[in-house]
Amino acid sequence: MPKMKTNRSAAKRFVSNGAGKFKRRRQNLRHILTKKSAKRKRRLGQGAMVDDANLGAVRRLLPYG
Repeated sequence: MPKMKTNRSAAKRFVSNGAGKFKRRRQNLRHILTKKSAKRKRRLGQGAMVDDANLGAVRRLLPYG
């Protein structure tokens, strides 16, 4: 049986933790930042966990993650 391939674009976007869940980056912090409050930008700079609804899809993309 051949090895399963890791989706390289997903590997650059997600990091696994010890519990088998994945950490992700938040969206909306790339451009059009002048209208966003400092509090909102601070919150967007922090990481977040992948939701349970999307966890299966991320696991399929990262079989060894």
